[in-house]
This record gives sequence, structure tokens and C-alpha cells, in this order.
Amino acid sequence: MKPGLAALGMGVFALAMPACVLQAQEASATFQPPRTEWGDPDLTGMWPLEVGQTPMQRNPRYGDQAYLTDEEYEAALKAAIELNQGADVEERSDTLGAGSWFERGRVLRQTSLVMEPANGRIPPLTEEGKRRSEASRSSWDNDVFETIFDFNSLDRCITRGLPATMIPFPYNNGVEIFQAPGYVVFNHEMIHETRIIPVFDRPQLPDEMRTWLGDSRGHWEGNTLVVVSTNFNGESPMVIVGPTNQKLMTSDQLKVTEHFTMTGSDTIRYEAWIEDPVILTAPFKMDFPWRRDESYESFEYACHEGNTLIPAYIKATSPRFAAERAAGIAAREAAHRDAGKITPE
Repeated sequence: MKPGLAALGMGVFALAMPACVLQAQEASATFQPPRTEWGDPDLTGMWPLEVGQTPMQRNPRYGDQAYLTDEEYEAALKAAIELNQGADVEERSDTLGAGSWFERGRVLRQTSLVMEPANGRIPPLTEEGKRRSEASRSSWDNDVFETIFDFNSLDRCITRGLPATMIPFPYNNGVEIFQAPGYVVFNHEMIHETRIIPVFDRPQLPDEMRTWLGDSRGHWEGNTLVVVSTNFNGESPMVIVGPTNQKLMTSDQLKVTEHFTMTGSDTIRYEAWIEDPVILTAPFKMDFPWRRDESYESFEYACHEGNTLIPAYIKATSPRFAAERAAGIAAREAAHRDAGKITPE
């Protein structure tokens, strides 16, 4: 447990934890993972983040209840089965929608991926955090686009950012781990981002050097890979902006501390502490299991090739291009009339 956060509701978690979860954690505490040729715990393989049926933030109706009861879990499993049949429902109704490509994955016993603080929710924003989040722009909450800064980093196919990159999404959830002496590499299906983590004594980047995914440094604490990331540029969202997520930005003071611990031959416990004193009034922690699935194959993530949609959105919506759009429409109508496709009134 990371110092300074241990007191955030762990007593409540233990009291609410189902017996099956406690037994699994006790068994995993003694697990000894296989080793690489150079002696590090071997995390290699495909670990898709297919736990999207569990929300990042807890529904307020659960309060401090960290785990579903048996009855609630059975109901959640049934609801997940129905939701995952979206493609079949659309095929029977001869429609095409998100059901044909959303992959929400499995249901956890947890009521949220955020497990600290005790209410399973991101702490309140600072005043500066509110200001930055309200000022942020993206294709989800904007109809008129004037510059590239009206699009966030995911719109622009740059990055989901951290911790967003490590949060399940409705699709493209593949995460493949590679290892070499002194390095652990996370290759993400979404945007094909690659996080190259040195796990030897390598100096941190100078403070003036800032990147989209920060500067990550790793080390082993027993069987746990610990990765600390700093030096962020503060220009990406903290969570993916969408119809159900709150707008939440980052600053250059963001710090993400991650723990990767193998708890079984095909399971990892993923923990991430997120601190950003400019944006958040307090830190929070995500804690959820990963499961290896070597049958999972990553698809090409073409995004919008050549970034052609960014200028297209601007030209299609910005008042600066109104005259150009009107002239283009008039020219196309004239060409159609000349071709006999439009009958003059």
C-alpha cells in the first residue's frame, strides 16, 4: 500500500469483501511467478482490459459498498449477457449500431475500478481543476471547431493520456506486454501507443522536458513491477471524455504510480495511484484484475488516417469558412444542373 493513502477506506473494503474475493487474495499472496531468462518476474503476454462492464467510478447508490452482493452480482452477470448480444439484436432487426463493435468484457465483483477513496469516486476538483476542465474542448462536447485546440488528444489520434490509457474502453482494449533485459514494454491496441519502461537505474528526464505520457521509470519490489510516471505536459484528459464521463483534465504536476503484480499463472493485480494537486483536491486509486488471453488479437487502429478529419471538421463548421462552403455548394448544384441531375424550379 502506498504511504499516505492506506487510510482511505481500507477497513470498509475488508468488511464488504465477499469471502470468495478474500480467499483469492490470500491464495495470490503466495504465488511465485515464472521468471525470464535474466531473472525478472515474467509478465509477457496479451492482457486485454476487458472489464468494461464495471464502471470506473462507483454509482453513488452503492455508497461505500466496494463489492456486489451475491444477488447483485448475479443480476449484473445477466445484464452483461444481454448487453453483449448487441450485435445479434441489431442483425435480427436489420440495423447497424454500436452493438456490432462494442466489446465491454466481463463483470467484476467490484462496484467500481476506483477503490480509494472509500466511495469509489474521483475526489472533488480544485478551483483550477474546474476551470481547466470546463475550458477543455473535444468532439464530444463541441459543434463548432475553429482550431486544432478544439479537439483533445484522442480526437487528434495522439494519445489517450494517463491514466486514461490504462482504463477499459468499449473497444480496442488489447494490451500486450514484452520484456527485455532492463525494460518492460506495454503495447496498446488503442492508437498503437507503446510505453517503454526502463527498469534499471536510469536518470529522470530534466524537469523542463515534458511529454504526453510522461517520463516513466520502473523497478521491481519483490514480484511487483512498480512504475512511477512524471514529467507530463498536462495537455491530455485524465479520463476519456464521453457522454457518461465527467470532463477532467491533467496538469504538468500529474504523478501516476502503478503496481503490476502477478497473482496467478494468468492474472495480474493492477493498482494505480493518481495524484495531481493542481486538478484534484486529493489523490485516488484504481485497483482491478487483469487476465491473460493469448487468443485475443489486436486490430489495426487506423483512427482517421492522415488526420484528414481535423481540417475537415474545421472547414465544415467554422464561420471563417462559411463563404467557402456556400461557394462549394453552389458550384456542386450548378454542376448537377448541367448534368441534368437537378431540375430548375
